[in-house]
Amino acid sequence: MSLAQKRNQGTAGTVLIYSTRRRESDHESAVHAELARRLAGILDMEFGGHHQTATQHAGRVYLLPTDTIIGTDHALRLGLRDETDLFGGAAPHAFLPTKAITHPVFDADAAAPSGWSHEFGRQTRHAVLQGFTAFSIHDAQRAAMQMLQYGPVRIKPVLATAGRGQTVIANASAMLDALARFDTEHLAEYGLVLEENLQDVETFSVGRVRVGEHLITYVGTQSLTPDNQGELVYGGSCLLVVRGDFDRLLALPLDENSRDAIAKARMYDSAATACYPGLLASRRNYDIARGRNHAGSQSSGVLEQSWRTGGASAAEIAAIESLRENPLQEAVYASTVELFGDEVSQPPDAQLLYQGTDSEIGPICKYVTVRPYRRPGIHAHAALGRRPADNGDKAPSMA
Repeated sequence: MSLAQKRNQGTAGTVLIYSTRRRESDHESAVHAELARRLAGILDMEFGGHHQTATQHAGRVYLLPTDTIIGTDHALRLGLRDETDLFGGAAPHAFLPTKAITHPVFDADAAAPSGWSHEFGRQTRHAVLQGFTAFSIHDAQRAAMQMLQYGPVRIKPVLATAGRGQTVIANASAMLDALARFDTEHLAEYGLVLEENLQDVETFSVGRVRVGEHLITYVGTQSLTPDNQGELVYGGSCLLVVRGDFDRLLALPLDENSRDAIAKARMYDSAATACYPGLLASRRNYDIARGRNHAGSQSSGVLEQSWRTGGASAAEIAAIESLRENPLQEAVYASTVELFGDEVSQPPDAQLLYQGTDSEIGPICKYVTVRPYRRPGIHAHAALGRRPADNGDKAPSMA
């Protein structure tokens, strides 16, 4: 029996929300509280609200951070020793949980932050789209000029979500205009991504999540929905979830695109673990885009990782609850749905996470559904409702 298993068996304790941001929106706060309560139920622990440095808790403490925790010393001070201590992740460097690591820097002379792994780019070259990360305007220009020879290039700020702030350029003039909008100090700290632009994109989600003794893996797709301003944003995820590791998932009758997404996510995940010692993550979620490149050929690759509570987390936790309650159930379909506006209807089996008027984004409704999976099942790809997108990123959603 492992140390982690011993610590989880019959150990009373408290689940706490650990806030990493100065403030959160109304719906994010409500969803974090609901997810923490559910995690407490899975772990047979108490929900104790928000983490307070001066407050001592009897027994073990399990954290739900609102974002990836940065710094190895910080994680240790919080008592985070392995993946059974939190839902989410902790990273030794601030750039690590961003889009920046998805692509290599342009060459050996290009700027890179302390702790940057050049080996990671070599190990993931077959798992990602064509692209580079740049930490200076000069390096971004060099990378863009090379990439423009083969087609349009998407420029992506690494901290933005939902495709916000992204620009597609087709020539040198557009490139210079786009790069002129970046602050050089911010760029030196966080970087930007230059990536081949895809059309008719389908975005897959692949993940591995551990909560105590419960381990799940999944593959699914994301959907888009209009927000209160009419902009298409993340509208939810529909996942095929199996108890156990990826070998159990791959034993199901999946289509080839789903299998390709899983293979690339696993390659990316293995490289991150090998190249960045100190990475700690119980939730490992990867977005994989598949679409047409400028030449008209199909191209696919990991866009980014999420080692934190994210858009699909409510579905992940609901799936664990369902599999825990039904030990003979092999797998489930778990979906999160996000809808904007006042006139929103929910299916009868919906588990409501939040419905109300958020002070920042207006009326929004979030819910989750879980359905049993039975063999012979519908292929994961075909069963998941979705709306095509470009290779922008999902919206900043916590459910």
